[in-house]
Amino acid sequence: MDEMKIIGPFKQLTALADLPLRGAIADEQLEVIAKGAVVVNSDGLIEAVGEFETLRTSYPTAKLEEIEEPMVLMPGFIDCHTHIAFGGSRARDYAMRVAGKTYLEIAKAGGGIWDTVTQTRSATEEELIKNTVSRAAKHLREGVTTIEVKSGYGLNVDDEIKILNAIHSANQLTKADLISTCLAAHMKPKDFDGGQKEYLNYLLDELLPLVKEQKLSERIDIFVEDSAFDTVHADYFLSKVAQLGFDIAVHADQFSTGGSALALKHKARSADHLEASTEKEIEPFVSSDTVAVVLPGASVGLGMNFAPARKLLDAGACMAIASDWNPGSAPMGSLLVQASILGAFEKLSMTETLAGLTYRAAHALNLKDRGKIKKGYLADMQAFPCEDYREILYHQGQLKPQIIWKTGTRI
Repeated sequence: MDEMKIIGPFKQLTALADLPLRGAIADEQLEVIAKGAVVVNSDGLIEAVGEFETLRTSYPTAKLEEIEEPMVLMPGFIDCHTHIAFGGSRARDYAMRVAGKTYLEIAKAGGGIWDTVTQTRSATEEELIKNTVSRAAKHLREGVTTIEVKSGYGLNVDDEIKILNAIHSANQLTKADLISTCLAAHMKPKDFDGGQKEYLNYLLDELLPLVKEQKLSERIDIFVEDSAFDTVHADYFLSKVAQLGFDIAVHADQFSTGGSALALKHKARSADHLEASTEKEIEPFVSSDTVAVVLPGASVGLGMNFAPARKLLDAGACMAIASDWNPGSAPMGSLLVQASILGAFEKLSMTETLAGLTYRAAHALNLKDRGKIKKGYLADMQAFPCEDYREILYHQGQLKPQIIWKTGTRI
């Protein structure tokens, strides 16, 4: 038998192991193990979960990593939508926004996505690696053990490859897992000579074959919006992307509707944003495997309404919560703060919020080995210095994890 390690005891252990993938969840459905512990094998996988003294008896030769203070254990968080590989700052944009300028007015004044594209193109690959590692380290300190990271601030072959290479290199330099997504279809670059279809064909013909060949990403995203790509051209692009064998994600229904319907049509892993979604857009999620990813950080950053999280859950959707950490609309980057605020405004049970930060977020990334404290899963875990799991969201992100484990190793 592989060398085993018992980690515990914990005042409470919330494994999130047997909760539904879809729909609403009452807090009464959450199993809380008092004086719980976890057995981890030498591969960093969870071998057993249960009451501490019972596991000590069942695994008498296992090493003990004793937890001496009262703590609550839960899975590491998974942020399934970020843009943390970028150069520069958009503080000027934020100042204009809080002074009353709109998203489109800021873009026309030289801000917006194109501003970050210009700054990211000017950054070296080494600078992008350093920036990405630094932001991933901040996330990891706050319990986020898996982080999706998008490109999309290059918008040409060379710079998109540079960003994806930087994400790949950063993944080797951080203990968090970075999952790359190619978002070269973020907007049509101002310096591209041609229309939307010509630019998307440029990506299909010249960029995506390199992404596939160099194994830089298995995921493709597109921003479907008036300021980016319309539904006709996005539909064309996603059809071609699916033929190439990529997983699909869609920036959908942020300011106007149409994107989520495309995401469902093309069986996307996720439709992300959804602030503009109405009951008409919500209803089809019920019969789809596409995850509805809500991004409260963008709502806070832009000063706009939250996505209809309560309605999505009540309808029966699988809903995840992500940070959208980016230099423009969501610069905060604190996933737990944002999720706590969303829960208060949308009246989410604590278990619904925690599910959206863990195993439901894993489903959005097609990751079947994390997000729960369960036999066979990665031992990606975090322990908070409190005696009741409800304290974590009650403090709205100000209570931080004291111990974090990645594949069973305390970091």
